[in-house]
Amino acid sequence: MPEPGARRTGIALNDRQRISWLRLIRSDNVGPATFRDLINHFGTAETALAMLPELSRRGGSTRAIRIATEAEAEQELETAARFGARFLGIGEPDYPTALRQIDGAPPLLAVKGDLSAASLPAVGVVGSRNASISGAKFAALMARDIGRAGYAIISGLARGIDTAAHRASLETGTIAAMAGGLDRPYPPENIDLLREIWDGRGLAISEMPFGWEARARDFPRRNRLIAGVALGVVVVEAAARSGSLITARLAGDFGRLVFAVPGSPLDPRCEGTNGLLKDGATVTTRPDDVLQALAPLTAIDLFSGREADEPGGSEEHGMAPPPSDSDRARITDALGPTPVEIDDIVRHTGLAPSAVYLVLLELDIAGRLHRHPGGLVSIAMMD
Repeated sequence: MPEPGARRTGIALNDRQRISWLRLIRSDNVGPATFRDLINHFGTAETALAMLPELSRRGGSTRAIRIATEAEAEQELETAARFGARFLGIGEPDYPTALRQIDGAPPLLAVKGDLSAASLPAVGVVGSRNASISGAKFAALMARDIGRAGYAIISGLARGIDTAAHRASLETGTIAAMAGGLDRPYPPENIDLLREIWDGRGLAISEMPFGWEARARDFPRRNRLIAGVALGVVVVEAAARSGSLITARLAGDFGRLVFAVPGSPLDPRCEGTNGLLKDGATVTTRPDDVLQALAPLTAIDLFSGREADEPGGSEEHGMAPPPSDSDRARITDALGPTPVEIDDIVRHTGLAPSAVYLVLLELDIAGRLHRHPGGLVSIAMMD
């Protein structure tokens, strides 16, 4: 049985840092990867906020960048407090350990419920919204037995397989990853389930602002949370074009284990899971298949020595002068619509990595850079 709550290290943000972090991640053109690069370069969120207008201008933007105000950040923090929720920074002790290790992890995570669920090693159980009776029963069996073995069960609060997995793990610890704000659950029919989750041994998590209604493009981000928190993901039923397959693909990208439950080739709800098996997912017909595969991963501390950077940091990062216009042009000219590795840009231009990263930040803040999986980047083609 895995050791519950084995490692909860980190440094808590102070109130001022939390407001600055929230302002930064809520500002235009600042996603998780950009946030990380800004902190790495400028040392603190406050310094990065002060530099955003200059970065946007140098990146070629002709419009003023919208920067979240201190009043807006304070209001969102007050809304969270009234709702019984809080924001966890990526370097804080209660932030899920596995999640903080992935590229582009949310710098701030809104959470409500029992935080002890986040300290457990987690297994994702996902699948079809239009689940069969046998699929829902099997998902509940998996979630119940894996939960009793000491794991939290994380899923996406959707109908079908997700709902069955959450309900079966309410007593042992379940985590609901949400595509919208914590106060905007989807689907509405699972509001009562969500209340059971955060009133019991469960936790709801989201990287979206309070009041945010989930849209279609937000669900892959929700799936990313599931894959990032979990050590392994079990797909019970999934059609050929299914969000559960996105979760499985992301889990593989993060080095997590992917388990798939075989199904009838005549059932379209099993086409995706059978495809995962062809691609190398672990055949799963009982909870022990998952527990035995995960045992070596939980017997040791996988993340020893790999803690996320502490909040704050030195302000000396941003003291180097910006690149010259000619160097900036060389970096921009090296980019095209095809995604490339940043190391290739460094080698191609012969410029210092710090100069390349700063120019990419400028382009990013100006809305002229696309980021792709694996840390690749491309230029946004102008109309």
